[in-house]
Amino acid sequence: MCLGIPGKVIEIRDGGPLRMALVDFGGARKEACLAYVPEVQVGEYVIVHVGFAISRLDEEEALRTLEMLRTLDELMVQQELGAMPADADAGVAAP
Repeated sequence: MCLGIPGKVIEIRDGGPLRMALVDFGGARKEACLAYVPEVQVGEYVIVHVGFAISRLDEEEALRTLEMLRTLDELMVQQELGAMPADADAGVAAP
């Protein structure tokens, strides 16, 4: 299974042998190679998989996908917290 994450291109670097971009994933910024999508411009959204931008997508779709990922993350945290026994620290003596 592979996972591609949408991110916004905030900077393009053309100085090396490959066209590279700095991509923002909701606060986390990573470098991605633009070899597969050379037409991408600053401000556009791309799907990044293992350091390569593999496709372009429109802002509406990118934001919808990011919101779904945030919701999934919140549900996972709630599930993990809900799985803890309510009296998890019942055996600890009060000071």
